[in-house]
Amino acid sequence: MSASGGRAEHDDLRQVVRRFLAERSPSSEVRRLMEAGESRDDAVWALLAGQLGLTGIAVPERYGGAGYGPVELGLVLEEMGGALLVAPYLATVALAGQALAASGDEDAMARWLPGIADGSLTATLAIAEDSGSWDLAEVTATAEPSGSGWAVTGTKRYVIDGDRADLLLVVAQAPDGPGVFAVERGAAGAAGVDSGRLDTLDLTRALASVTLREAKAVRVGAGQDTAAWLSRVRDLVLAALAAEQLGGATRCLDLSVGYAKVREQFGRPIGSFQAIKHKCANLLLDVECARSAVYHASEAVAGGDPDAPLAAVLAYVYCSRAFTQAAKECIQVHGGIGYTWEHDAHLYLRRAKSSELLLGPSAPHRTRLAELAGI
Repeated sequence: MSASGGRAEHDDLRQVVRRFLAERSPSSEVRRLMEAGESRDDAVWALLAGQLGLTGIAVPERYGGAGYGPVELGLVLEEMGGALLVAPYLATVALAGQALAASGDEDAMARWLPGIADGSLTATLAIAEDSGSWDLAEVTATAEPSGSGWAVTGTKRYVIDGDRADLLLVVAQAPDGPGVFAVERGAAGAAGVDSGRLDTLDLTRALASVTLREAKAVRVGAGQDTAAWLSRVRDLVLAALAAEQLGGATRCLDLSVGYAKVREQFGRPIGSFQAIKHKCANLLLDVECARSAVYHASEAVAGGDPDAPLAAVLAYVYCSRAFTQAAKECIQVHGGIGYTWEHDAHLYLRRAKSSELLLGPSAPHRTRLAELAGI
């Protein structure tokens, strides 16, 4: 597969990932990890990284990766979203990995991307604070020069896998403006870094609060326009998360249609009733529209198209609504059983609502979409 693989190569990638997840991330395994409060299964992570090479899919070849981009990463995340994979993949590969790869900082990329590529390093991106917003104007964490490095102080909220990530890419205000600072945290932790897992609606994805007190850090992307760089990263992350949401919405559609075919009421499958037909038809329309938005956004951000910011935020806003609606309708189609703890429908609704707010409140995203569209 080339870095911009064709349709056949993409279909092969999708099938490989789908088979792997069906075997290694069934509902029973998702629930086991979820209820144990784990962020991953080490054996599955090792296979995912070593056997399939998925952790390095968006890492340049010169740093040990496969050299692909947002399109291929989106296909992988779509399948992972459908399976509700419990693993630090989104944080490590889609957030921190893409941020490093887009930084242009050769030293930082050489230092950390090989570890991300081979799965030995987990990482995350910490931007949001109390408001949950990714707006740089709301960042109050500070970074001051300290010896040959930097010292970072502040509290980051809603950090994906922030309680266990080996590397934290922290956005903080430096004397010359906002910057990105890498804080390494080994098995014994790091001096000046405290983190705690938050109670969240989505039990399959860990969010943490991270407090830094003059934590030792290395600046990433020094000399760059941080706002422009992080704007590019935001587009990449929006497209990636939208792809994951698409996978979840597609799974909700499949569950709904499958159940409507086998559940009988009054001597006939419930799928033969007009109300259920309409629900499933509307879900299909939403999912296919979401698919078009996601695939366009992935191509746009991969190619650096001028409309990439618009395409990315449009995909995320639309998929946020589509996934939430699909999860709600999935519960409705299943009726009483859909409301039980034993059924998976509620897991998708939890993921959908969490993803809708994962990058901050939805209103600013919608406002930005309107501004980019000239409305």
